[in-house]
Amino acid sequence: MRTTPSARSERSPYVHEAELRLGADADPRAPGGAVTVALCGSWRHDGPCRWPHHSELAPAPAGEAPTLRTVFVAPPADEGEVRARIERALRTDARWEVLRSGPAVLDASEQLLAAKLAEERVG
Repeated sequence: MRTTPSARSERSPYVHEAELRLGADADPRAPGGAVTVALCGSWRHDGPCRWPHHSELAPAPAGEAPTLRTVFVAPPADEGEVRARIERALRTDARWEVLRSGPAVLDASEQLLAAKLAEERVG
């Protein structure tokens, strides 16, 4: 009998990185919240995520724009949709300006996080 891989084993880790210029009234947590709403429908929800993810806005030196890194796991076929949702969420909010945005490489400090995300149940 042939078995098929689980949904977890079919997911791959990805990173989407965006350099943002936050407006004076922007809560630094808001960009990550916007990404969560785009991927999950709400920043506060019950149950598993379809695309488990974690967003973190890295503090920037004075005068430089902070960078939001979103680590997510998804089947390769869903990568484009996830990135499009992240882009839309970041580019349609007037509280910040996107200076650059796109794929990035998973760094060593994110390896464990990506592995934990991959273990989450699929929603």
